[in-house]
Amino acid sequence: MYISELKLWNFRKYGSNGSFDLNNPDLIVPLTRGLNVLIGENDSGKSAILDAIKLVLKTHAYEWIKVEKEDFNNETDKLRIELEFSGMSDDEAKHFIEWLGWENEKIEEGKFEKRPKLILIYQAEYRNNRVIPSDVKAGMDGTGHLLNADARDYLKCTYLKALRDADSELTAKKNSRLSQILQEHHLFKKIGGIKHDFENQFKLINDEITNDFKVDEQNKGYKAKIKDVIDDFIEGFIDDKHKGEFSFGNTDIKNILEKLSLGIEEQNGLGLGTMNRLYMATELLHLRKENWDGLKLCMIEELEAHLHPQAQMKIIEKLSKEKDIQFILTTHSPNIASKVDLKSLIICKNSDVFPMGEDYTLLGEEIKNGKYENSYNYLKRFLDVTKSNLFFAKGVIIVEGWSEEILIPEIAKKIKNDLTQNEISIINVGSVAYLHFAKVFFRSDNKDMKIPVAIITDLDLREYEREKQNNEYKYFKQDIKNHGSKLQEKEKEILDKENVSVKPFISSIWTFEWCLLKSESLSLIFKDVLKNIHSTTFSNCISEADWEVGLASILLSKSIKKTEIAYQLSEKIKTMTELNFKSDDTMYYLVKAIKHACNEN
Repeated sequence: MYISELKLWNFRKYGSNGSFDLNNPDLIVPLTRGLNVLIGENDSGKSAILDAIKLVLKTHAYEWIKVEKEDFNNETDKLRIELEFSGMSDDEAKHFIEWLGWENEKIEEGKFEKRPKLILIYQAEYRNNRVIPSDVKAGMDGTGHLLNADARDYLKCTYLKALRDADSELTAKKNSRLSQILQEHHLFKKIGGIKHDFENQFKLINDEITNDFKVDEQNKGYKAKIKDVIDDFIEGFIDDKHKGEFSFGNTDIKNILEKLSLGIEEQNGLGLGTMNRLYMATELLHLRKENWDGLKLCMIEELEAHLHPQAQMKIIEKLSKEKDIQFILTTHSPNIASKVDLKSLIICKNSDVFPMGEDYTLLGEEIKNGKYENSYNYLKRFLDVTKSNLFFAKGVIIVEGWSEEILIPEIAKKIKNDLTQNEISIINVGSVAYLHFAKVFFRSDNKDMKIPVAIITDLDLREYEREKQNNEYKYFKQDIKNHGSKLQEKEKEILDKENVSVKPFISSIWTFEWCLLKSESLSLIFKDVLKNIHSTTFSNCISEADWEVGLASILLSKSIKKTEIAYQLSEKIKTMTELNFKSDDTMYYLVKAIKHACNEN
């Protein structure tokens, strides 16, 4: 059993100007078995999704969870939450017989079977300046019937909040979280009023220590030096009929478990990261209980709290292997985003969600009739921590190499479009495989992520060719024609689908470096850098033809030191006050790309 879908009406940021239409939820979140990871920038609605689920299910931690005025969207007076459960076994379904419906569930490709389905409904209203909550109902008719306490007990979830105080939760104290977790385990349930083994053992120890304070049989001094002194004061403060008593208190199992702490064997002074992992492991005990027919759901907010990147990776890998447990996580971590199966990600953006599963994206399609591999397979290998920044950005610039990645941020600053301030990510794909990354933003569900994506690439129309004559290369200028048609072909090659947000920006001439050489704004400082790095090639250049042949020679021989050139050029650009590119400048395609990514059209 797992939550297959969440629907929200007027809950926090998810609302539609006060309207309330049961046929049109303000948010639908499809969820899968196993791992679901909600990612996105701050205030994108990740926590609201978890909180909505908690409101309906409640948690094993017995938290006080209720609807507040702030949970209603934009002064609306009614909110609604629906949870749909699928994948129910017969043993799980038997607890909800009177509330169940039926659905066609996919068993294997092309084969379906009728299986039980459960929908929970929670609705609250705001009237006369106070919240009017209701009970959780269940049913298939949109109204439902009251879900009793026994049934609800099988639907509690495990929840770990952000910035978990793991040390406090695992330390011995009254109603400690550790004691609550252990009390839920069948090993600590008392059957038929029979005392638990721990209770019998603890009573013997308790009686022995209590007696040591009452009788100094071996002259230990506990009675004479401690209890008698206290009793003397009590007699003066109250009367001689009152005596103090030392004990461990009640010897029932609850009291005993509250005296337990949990740590790591042979280790003291544990740090926040280790304690956090220990706490998560302890909470997951709920979901490994034997003969448990209830919901196995764990929600973790900001998994990365207090954890270094390698620890995050290890935890995600472990959770991914837990096939019988549904996990719903929130994160801001590119490390986690790069480690998780792309199909498990759900991007929260613009008051909506964008699942990355095959039913919602074009990532599963072959590119260009099978010329390139499935994008899921490609990104599984190449979507590293740096590239995962694209999931959190307000705009994305996809480039082919280090030169563009190094120079574009500096150029952007000089044209007053600072990428950092605009929260724009540059994704260096290191090749021409930009479509694999761009397809993250292409949706088969026709939803627009509204994230501007600029793909920057070269026209790759050579302006020089070379021939070997007498063991020496000669360079010949080509008669280049039809730049316009070549640009159109390149655009069609990059994007086989029209998309308002995802756009290609292609150099008007050969390569990025060729555009720098021909740029009215950057040519002079670019030539200075070329002279400095490739002095043998460029030291005697006088005419423009000399510079062209020199650059063509290092481009065609692949001896050009692109990264070093880019670093030195970026340092020179930093010293400039501003850059003013005219519309006919060969670098103007970069200006258009930057402005598109910054949503400045």
